[in-house]
Amino acid sequence: MKSVIALVAASFMATAAFADEIPEKKRTTAGLYVTSADVGGMLENPEVRLIDIRSRAEVSFLGLPVRANKHIPYMVMPMIPEFDAAKGTYKLELNPNFPSDFESYAQATGILPETPIILMCRSGSRSARAADLLYKMGYRNVYSLVDGYEGDKVKDGPHKGERVMNGWRNAGLAWSYMISDAQAYDSDL
Repeated sequence: MKSVIALVAASFMATAAFADEIPEKKRTTAGLYVTSADVGGMLENPEVRLIDIRSRAEVSFLGLPVRANKHIPYMVMPMIPEFDAAKGTYKLELNPNFPSDFESYAQATGILPETPIILMCRSGSRSARAADLLYKMGYRNVYSLVDGYEGDKVKDGPHKGERVMNGWRNAGLAWSYMISDAQAYDSDL
């Protein structure tokens, strides 16, 4: 447990340096953040859990980190999809089972309130909201992977609007289209 406490303390000090640069929509109550460029050191500790919270479609079509312990979607596609013309995509809704699914996974795998947990979505906004929810549930070491799986959109230049500047995949971290049984989301949703 001392290694977990030391890891959390060191990570907190590292994230405090760039916390002021985090956009408001990616900020969390706990203020714990990690980037794809820096996540490797944390993931060397087997006690750290990496939870992919993207939708099933995102994981199915884009793959997921090899190191992800579990996929538990924070948001899901509604039964009757609705197109959001302003965003140019289909709307997602909160997964009503996310809290209970996470709690079941936590109990089954020995996750404690002080266990370091890294949440990853596409670009860091949903992971911030999910981190706040887990914080309210009593988990105190929940990190948001602020650049997510695909990264942030480039603001100008020839790649404007593309997610090519940061993120798990752009950092060259290991990922796969194959989802293991242990990683798979097994809710009836």
